[in-house]
Amino acid sequence: MTRYKERTVHLYFRGDAAFASPDIYEYLEAEGMLYAIRLPANKVLQESIAHLLRRPVGRPPNHVRLDYASFSCQAGSWDRKRRVIAKVEWHPDQLYPTVGFIVTDLSRPAEPVVAFFNHQRTAEQWIKEGKNAVKWTRLSCRKFRNNEVRLQLHALAYNLANFMRTLALPKAVEDWSLASLREKLVKIGAKIFAHGRYVTSQLAEVAGSHDQFQKILRWIDELRPTTFAAG
Repeated sequence: MTRYKERTVHLYFRGDAAFASPDIYEYLEAEGMLYAIRLPANKVLQESIAHLLRRPVGRPPNHVRLDYASFSCQAGSWDRKRRVIAKVEWHPDQLYPTVGFIVTDLSRPAEPVVAFFNHQRTAEQWIKEGKNAVKWTRLSCRKFRNNEVRLQLHALAYNLANFMRTLALPKAVEDWSLASLREKLVKIGAKIFAHGRYVTSQLAEVAGSHDQFQKILRWIDELRPTTFAAG
């Protein structure tokens, strides 16, 4: 935390219901961090949005109906009132709504706060992919600075792989994970034949076809910046 404070950056915290603790709220507020943490539902919270929990009159629509609410609440273990955001989803095939609560010190409207919180799942997927594909948790050096450099190199490799996935993959394989990309394109085995004037690589087509691999190589080559001769 001290290292982050030395930099002029805004600090945000997102957490699931396991972090719904007064000690955590008080710590984040004392440190000046903005947070959004899921709250387990209870009777008091549900009573605060009772008007949104009544099933709408008439035939339900074919799409999901969303309602948001923002109100102040103070649980028995809290030392003060805090802002709570509620999201109510009415699905066409469900008799009762899906309800979620978030405690936050953000001043944004309710819907952007929920969107900010939902980005946690996306971030978790990125972290999981980095751990599995790039192995960026292998930080076994004894000094913090050395591990910091190793993590930066892992992050660079992760970003380069993401650029390749975004800019140089055919549509048929554009949804490959980074782990699949590594195993099927980067670390795949090949047989090398050296001739007098050229070298031939033979790869199995188990992971990808010849045409796909050729297209990927061509697109990577086209990413090079074009140089113009001086006139």
